[in-house]
Amino acid sequence: MGTSLTAEFWERFALLLFAATGVTFALTALFDTLALRRTLRRARRTPATPGTPPHRPRRTGHRPSVHC
Repeated sequence: MGTSLTAEFWERFALLLFAATGVTFALTALFDTLALRRTLRRARRTPATPGTPPHRPRRTGHRPSVHC
C-alpha cells in the first residue's frame, strides 16, 4: 500500500519545522545568555579573604647549577 504526501502533510510539516526552528533559536539564545552571565559573575568575583602568598624560595648568594 502506497501513500501519497498530501498538501495537508506539507502544511503541517512546514508548521512543525518553523516551530522547531523557533524553539531552537530561543533556547540557544537563552543558554548563551545564561553562560555569559555565569562567566561574567565568575570574572567579577574577588576572593573574600586573601590566601597565603605563593611560596618563593629565599635568595641565596649563589646561583643554582643548570648542568645536567
